[in-house]
Amino acid sequence: MPVEERLKNLYQLQTILTEIDRIRTLRGELPLEVEDLEDTIEGLKTRISKTEVEIADIRAKINEYRGKIELATSQLNTYKEQLDNVRNNREYDLLNKEIEFQTLEVELCNKRIREAQLMEKGREEFLAKNKEELDGRLQDLELKKNELDEIVAETKSDEEKLREKAKNLETVIEPRLLQSFKRIRKNSRNGLGIVYVQRDACGGCFAKIPPQRQLDVRMRKKVIVCEYCGRILIDPELAGVKQEVVVEEKPKRRSRRKKEDE
Repeated sequence: MPVEERLKNLYQLQTILTEIDRIRTLRGELPLEVEDLEDTIEGLKTRISKTEVEIADIRAKINEYRGKIELATSQLNTYKEQLDNVRNNREYDLLNKEIEFQTLEVELCNKRIREAQLMEKGREEFLAKNKEELDGRLQDLELKKNELDEIVAETKSDEEKLREKAKNLETVIEPRLLQSFKRIRKNSRNGLGIVYVQRDACGGCFAKIPPQRQLDVRMRKKVIVCEYCGRILIDPELAGVKQEVVVEEKPKRRSRRKKEDE
């Protein structure tokens, strides 16, 4: 394929991709906002699930302490009944020690229960706060998704047609040239990989182009790139762009009579 045809196809591809970029710009930051909200919601769900497990563990501990209290209380009653049937001081002292130990055990378990209940209350408040935040985030996500879906529905058909055209064009462009073009376009801030010469300057970085390189571009015999930004250069006429011709005004000649008067 002649260089002229290759450049023409490449510029046409550039035009299609620019239009696709314009459609994406219409969506703005909505896709990113939706993605961020989805990540936040997943994080909240994980946090809520973890908190619920912690609360369940605390309640299990409380039930365990209550079970110990019941056991200790039962043993206390048994030891108190046995006090009435002691046969010597040694048995009496041993029973009193057991009663004291079980009493301390009950007090300790009650203390642990109070501490656990305070912790449970704190985790329940934390859980409620996270659930409330989750509800708010879910509502925001629904609104953002509906907004995004509306924009996508409006532009989806046009974007699909443009993508199909771009795909067909890529098949007739030399793979190495296409790869270079995509690389240049990816590294360009404005997404342009091929630009036409504007008033003796690069249409991408606006750097001055030497006359010889301008001539090479107009000759269309080989692919020319800008020495400064690396973008592929194309002749405006080949790109189908009409440039305004700047006509320099010649300085007016002073009349002979006026000259003589001076």
